[in-house]
Amino acid sequence: MTTPHFSLSATVLESTDAKALAIFYQRLLGWRIGEDEPGWVTLRPPHGGGAGLSFSTDEAHVPPVWPAGPGDQQMMMHLDLEVDDLDEAGAHAEAAGATLADYQPQEDVRVYLDPAGHPFCLWIR
Repeated sequence: MTTPHFSLSATVLESTDAKALAIFYQRLLGWRIGEDEPGWVTLRPPHGGGAGLSFSTDEAHVPPVWPAGPGDQQMMMHLDLEVDDLDEAGAHAEAAGATLADYQPQEDVRVYLDPAGHPFCLWIR
């Protein structure tokens, strides 16, 4: 039995406003908008390389809690974004609309929350 071909095209993030969250990530990453339909927006990396991000409207979206405690809405996944300079990238993320999380588990990683409450990490090697 052969394995069918799979290609990861995007990671999908839910929020109560797909367009608003897509615009945040467009400002953060500088990627271009692909599809733009009511309730569904995609971002594509430059030069067509790699998987993109997609955003879907879910009126019942409940933001995760970071760090989550018992009974809290759990984070299902997060994005890791490698950067050259944590301070510069952090300032850019905040200018785009991110919030620095209160809890920071590592010195060489900074956890931010996007406008829909999804955690993402900025990190350097």
